[in-house]
Amino acid sequence: MSHALRLGVLTPSSNTVLEPLTSAIVGQIPGVSAHFSRFKVTEISLGSDALGQFDDRHILAAAELLADAKVDVIGWSGTAAGWLGFEKDQLLVQRIQERTGIPATTAVLALNELMALRGMRRVAIVSPYTSDVQQRIVENYRQVGIDVVAETHENIRVNHDFAKVSPETLRERLEQVSANAPDAIVTYCTNLRAAHLADRFESVHKIPLLDTVSTTVWGMLRAAGKSPEQIKGWGALYGWA
Repeated sequence: MSHALRLGVLTPSSNTVLEPLTSAIVGQIPGVSAHFSRFKVTEISLGSDALGQFDDRHILAAAELLADAKVDVIGWSGTAAGWLGFEKDQLLVQRIQERTGIPATTAVLALNELMALRGMRRVAIVSPYTSDVQQRIVENYRQVGIDVVAETHENIRVNHDFAKVSPETLRERLEQVSANAPDAIVTYCTNLRAAHLADRFESVHKIPLLDTVSTTVWGMLRAAGKSPEQIKGWGALYGWA
């Protein structure tokens, strides 16, 4: 490639997981780097204050700061569209591109693209969210023809605390939902330490693990015209064109 590929990542302010994971994943590809811009997100719930955190004005301001770094693509590494509605991210991507002139994607849009690409209609979801948030996610997928056949959630509201869910707990949850033989399991939160679990889990259970930190990276590389196939050891999704 003629110049370094810079991936611009929009990050919830209280997230401590996605930055190191994203950098580790893209570090496998020579010349590719990740750059981050934060906006205020501290709580995940269906309350008005929590929902207001995802006002596009805040996200677009962070996107404009990434544009100053002349990134090649902007990705929103967050899953709020799961409970706000997928059209939320579709509109956000349009607005980012209009405001910055830079291609854009999101964790959720990339995830949905991956599932469509592989014809997945039965999925399981592992998240840290509260039951009402989780139910909203399940309903939004049902409306687009995807059946959530199993789910677990930790009933946590504080975004910073999602990172405290241990890999051991996540492995237990993955084992639990795998019994329903879904087409894929989604770790639905970019502040879960889950992306690195994919390779081992898939080798044992033969079920794809679609972590939303990883789906963001996959989507950004695709939007930037770069194949994700050079990424090894982080799950089967990187081999899917």
